[in-house]
Amino acid sequence: MLNRLTISQLTAKLATGEASSAEATRACLDRIAQVDSRIRAFLSIDESNACREAVHADELLRAGQTHADFPLLGVPLTVKDVIAVAGQSLTCGSKMLENYRSPYDATVIEKLRDAGAVILGRANMDEFAMGSSTENSAFGPSFNPWDVSRTPGGSSGGSAAAVAADCCAAALGSDTGGSIRQPASFVGCVGFKPSYGRVSRRGLVAFASSLDQIGPLTKDVRDAALLMNAICGWDPRDSTSIQMPIPDFGAALSGDVKGVRLGIPKEYAIGGLDPEVDAAVKRALKHLEQLGAHIIEISLPHTEFAIAAYYIIANAEASANLARFDGMRYGLRIDGSDPAEMYCKTRGAGFGAEVKRRIILGTYVLSSGYYDAYYLRAQKVRTLIRQDFLKAFEEVDAIVTPTSPGPAFKIGEKTSDPLQMYLSDIFTISCNLAGICGVSVPCGFTADPKLPIGLQLLGKSLGEETLLRVAHAYEQTTLWHRERPNL
Repeated sequence: MLNRLTISQLTAKLATGEASSAEATRACLDRIAQVDSRIRAFLSIDESNACREAVHADELLRAGQTHADFPLLGVPLTVKDVIAVAGQSLTCGSKMLENYRSPYDATVIEKLRDAGAVILGRANMDEFAMGSSTENSAFGPSFNPWDVSRTPGGSSGGSAAAVAADCCAAALGSDTGGSIRQPASFVGCVGFKPSYGRVSRRGLVAFASSLDQIGPLTKDVRDAALLMNAICGWDPRDSTSIQMPIPDFGAALSGDVKGVRLGIPKEYAIGGLDPEVDAAVKRALKHLEQLGAHIIEISLPHTEFAIAAYYIIANAEASANLARFDGMRYGLRIDGSDPAEMYCKTRGAGFGAEVKRRIILGTYVLSSGYYDAYYLRAQKVRTLIRQDFLKAFEEVDAIVTPTSPGPAFKIGEKTSDPLQMYLSDIFTISCNLAGICGVSVPCGFTADPKLPIGLQLLGKSLGEETLLRVAHAYEQTTLWHRERPNL
């Protein structure tokens, strides 16, 4: 079952000739055909191109190329449909871009191609990455492989479901307020959000430009490190990209956490936390302590303001970024008697309810008379939240929290109450406001029904090595990541 292998397991087989990329790609395509009607992880599959890329990878392997030069050579991956891949659809889960095809590759896709990866297709997502359940997709929701009556999380729910269901070796997602980490928690895989600026955003359709970051969803931490090595790096075409050396993230996976200081924010002990999630996280902390880590209580005093600040800043940036979808240049166009009517008809038909809600809220907080009261104040709160983290990281090496307050919820359970949906990201959004890195790793299951629980680790900006080291040490001394849903 080549589709079940991790990236490191698969590349080992490809290197020895025990398996071929064509066989691995076919195994993934067959798995998609078998299960995707139930989980709807994909919006489109580029089967012919994937098979061509796999054949080319096999030719390179036979010619003597190695994974030292091409780390992902022959590895089949999935890409969230918000990241540009030349010639493939770029719908962003929206009717606004239903028939749009990207004319170019995003920088991360160029890097994946340079590393030899095979790209299978496009993963479903909340429209323009606005959501926590993938229910906001204009093309229908995705479903959780552990229980298809439940959400796989969002907005990278399709990517997460594809990885958990063994439809690919790994996937790329984007994280604006937890959209990689929360789905990873819901489906029992690893989700890594890099520090802001570590990965180029060129070719990522913007939701909130100061918060968005591309990252991997994988079957284990070592694979997350492999993909991080492939996609990180300075990009002169992205003004927010950081020009810093890229460490060998795989070399950080020593398995040793002795002496590592782990912070527990007292403000994260909230009411409403699912008791099974709380118990699983406490067991994980005890386990890390037994491995030699030091557990220290810390304070992040401005945590209570994070959700309010986030939804002001994110919606304001969304309002500005989505102004380009006006029917004039590309995407959906519905003609009217004059330009104003055309704008109204196009945007009214092209955007879904949640996107409209966020555009309206964002436009309001940026409007004359309200800018200082809302947007400017939210930016000041954001600075305070960042300062909280800077101060905390003077005491600790990483911070430990639940990834989500509860396990995957039922499809439709929170769609009528946007506030409850927004609270699904209560533990993840501060990471984006502060521009730091974060990862979710499996740390247990609920009893009945059996649903995955995620442990979140947060690290300082550009502190990915420490974060991966702690996550890997925990993962390799537990068995949670080896569990698979029974589809």
